[in-house]
Amino acid sequence: MSFGQGGPQWGPGGTGGPGGGPTPDWAALAEASEARTRRRKWLMIGGGAFATIGIAAAVAITVVSANSDDASASNKPASELPATADIPGASKDAGPSFEATTPPPPPDPKDYISSAKKDKAPLTAEGFFPGRTFTSGKDVYKKGATDSTGKCASVTQAALGTILTKNDCTRLIRVSYVKGGIAVTVGVAVFDTTAQAEKVKDQVKKGLVNAMPGKGVPAFCQTGVCRGTYNAYGRYAYFTTTGYASGKDVTTGDRTAYGVGDTMERFAFQRIRQRGEAQASAAAAGPE
Repeated sequence: MSFGQGGPQWGPGGTGGPGGGPTPDWAALAEASEARTRRRKWLMIGGGAFATIGIAAAVAITVVSANSDDASASNKPASELPATADIPGASKDAGPSFEATTPPPPPDPKDYISSAKKDKAPLTAEGFFPGRTFTSGKDVYKKGATDSTGKCASVTQAALGTILTKNDCTRLIRVSYVKGGIAVTVGVAVFDTTAQAEKVKDQVKKGLVNAMPGKGVPAFCQTGVCRGTYNAYGRYAYFTTTGYASGKDVTTGDRTAYGVGDTMERFAFQRIRQRGEAQASAAAAGPE
């Protein structure tokens, strides 16, 4: 049979015509066709039933074999099968159980520099500002003299010293750096609590940490105008005093001097933060 446009296209039919022989008995042919159809239908149903029975039997045998270590277990009644406890290798005890636990969050570095109760690392100028230089991008700053004192007001201008004393400053650490004729003294004031350091940052309006020359850093900010910054992080307030070794004034539009001072202020912040990170990492690692 071939299919073309308009539906099935059949060949010449079996009807009689001129020279085509006697006309077939269509009723007998139809009855015979129906009989053949019924036989095929019953054969198909019977075959399907036998196939289903065969598959079910195979599945049952597979399940029994998979659940038994004894090849003859499928032929035994349930009363004769061995109890689980009698099977070699079977355990009477339940397996180990574990309680669901959530690991603790990592320590917050700022927690370790927010209070003297947790901030136990040594307080030294070299600990805060190690090495002989500080590099920022392509710029290299040479480190000069360092200093640490418990008399905070003794190394600051009067306006700043009064505020440090009022808020119970316990130590002031200083370090100086120089680059291209511009020198900076960084001061880190230490308090027992974050609240005290924040008060200093909010209260200070004027007054600088005294510039500190020495060890390759020339005298600066002895005369002329210098620039100062004030900030706080954790229990530390930190300051910068920036000026020219030549005595030239630092003006508001002086991008060079402002850039050096801002860089060193960020450096002070980074060093305080790294102090917290080091102590938090040590706490997370636990005792050796």
